[in-house]
Amino acid sequence: MSERAPVLLIPLLILGLVSCAVAGLMIGPVDLSLSRVFSGLFGTGDENITIIIRELRLPRVAIGILAGATLGISGAALQGLLRNPLADPGVIGVSASAGLGAVIAISFGLVSIFLMAVQLLAMAGGLVATSILLYLAARDASIMTLILAGIGLSSLAAALMALVMNFAPNPLALQDMVMWLMGSLQNRTSEDLVLTLPFVLAGWLLLIGTGRGLDATSLGEETATTLGINMKFLRLRIILGAAVSVGAVVAVCGTVGFVGLVIPHFLRPFVGYAPGRLLLPSALGGAILLLLADMITRVPFGSHQLQLGVVTSLIGAPLFLHIIYKTREVMR
Repeated sequence: MSERAPVLLIPLLILGLVSCAVAGLMIGPVDLSLSRVFSGLFGTGDENITIIIRELRLPRVAIGILAGATLGISGAALQGLLRNPLADPGVIGVSASAGLGAVIAISFGLVSIFLMAVQLLAMAGGLVATSILLYLAARDASIMTLILAGIGLSSLAAALMALVMNFAPNPLALQDMVMWLMGSLQNRTSEDLVLTLPFVLAGWLLLIGTGRGLDATSLGEETATTLGINMKFLRLRIILGAAVSVGAVVAVCGTVGFVGLVIPHFLRPFVGYAPGRLLLPSALGGAILLLLADMITRVPFGSHQLQLGVVTSLIGAPLFLHIIYKTREVMR
């Protein structure tokens, strides 16, 4: 791998992200030209176009960027910490726990009482899982303990979600639960953006400064400790950063899988397999993938549209199997 590759990688990813964001503003039930998009952004054109851009498409694209970047950087950080290319944000149980909170809100019809009830309960579910993981990390738990705790939390949340859905008050509520769990950026508003932004930024600030620790951890925990890395603090920082940001994203977008798994794996060769240098490219790559997937969901299939989580799973699942196959070959 040439030394210039990482230098060129970031500008190329930024260019790709800007292109996808502009395309996301242009594509929809009413396709708009580039000039009409910019006139809508600056409020100099038709009032209807301005409403479409500012109130519908811009929040959708912005949340898509936040969600994709969060899943990408969290996946890269967790893979570096756990030293496992199969790790992703779902492994810590926060996604499933946030999903449980949302399902409970839908089941009890709390939206009729408070409009943002689904998002707030989803975030509360994610914070409960975060608290449990932080308790374990603060007690200097091993990496294996954290993985097993995440698996346990995911399994428990999945079981409780099935229980809630089993007692759904009516078919419409059950349909709402299923559709939410499939993930979507449709009809997201600036209020959703304001709700998720502080938590996402807080998570990013915790994760982005862990590069040196992750590079040292790739040599083994004992070696990292001799190099002056506080492993307990590093685990605490990564778990908290990933949990808070991913919980906020799931609260707004629903469950979106495989982004945090696929993107770090795809970009790793371009940064010389250094986990610390993978964080920023993974954030940019995750945002690009989610915007592309969201554009696919806007293509009608008869009277239906694909959900965002379905598209990312269709992309990610085959690549996941490929990663398992390649890992199996390396371990032989």
